[in-house]
Amino acid sequence: MAGRRRGARTGRGWDAAPPRPRASRAGRSRPADPTAGFADPTAERDGRTTGSAAVGGGQPVDEAQQARDICLRQLAVRPRTRAELAAVLRRRGISEATADSVLDRYDEVGMIDDAAFAQAWVTSRHHGRGLARRNLAAELRQRGVDPQTARAALDGLDESTERATAAELVERKLRTARGAPDVVFRRLVAMLARKGYSAGVAVPVVREALAARSAEAAEFTDTVDAEALIGEVPDPDAEQPWST
Repeated sequence: MAGRRRGARTGRGWDAAPPRPRASRAGRSRPADPTAGFADPTAERDGRTTGSAAVGGGQPVDEAQQARDICLRQLAVRPRTRAELAAVLRRRGISEATADSVLDRYDEVGMIDDAAFAQAWVTSRHHGRGLARRNLAAELRQRGVDPQTARAALDGLDESTERATAAELVERKLRTARGAPDVVFRRLVAMLARKGYSAGVAVPVVREALAARSAEAAEFTDTVDAEALIGEVPDPDAEQPWST
């Protein structure tokens, strides 16, 4: 049997076909960047492109484009506040001037909108988690929303709305609650406190719900001095949280 001829083309050496480009992963998309076509004042200084990273043939990567790519990846996960994006850019080594320029443009085209973010956050977290104004205000502050914008988003969450939500939370908990009325009472008040409800809302709501539950619970609530309890329960604004 004739052996393989020396020098025959095997397709694995110099004559191998170039590799095919990899297809992009399906299902992974990111929002289009409407700022890509706009010149950035920090993109060029003295006729040269900024940024120290290099691509392909050693050409520097534009820092503004790096910043846009970082922001788009963040926004593809969930909406972000300007402060959140600025913090990410800072951690990634993007200069303050470039970050401000990119974020200003994103503000202009509506890709970041702290007012809309705050409103959506309040609606989602109040209806989804039952959080009260105090906790929601703290969360917005942690995400860099300024006080005026946060207050505007919280305006629709008045005391009657909070009370109704607190009552719904207590009713759900009572379906599976076990124990003596005084134990259940304290656990429910503590649960509402952790969600940011004041004692003035939590104590009366729990008292009313327990009174409607059973004769034993109603008898217990008749002995509860609500005004005294409100004065004894720590305020959620205090540094120490309530405990169960």
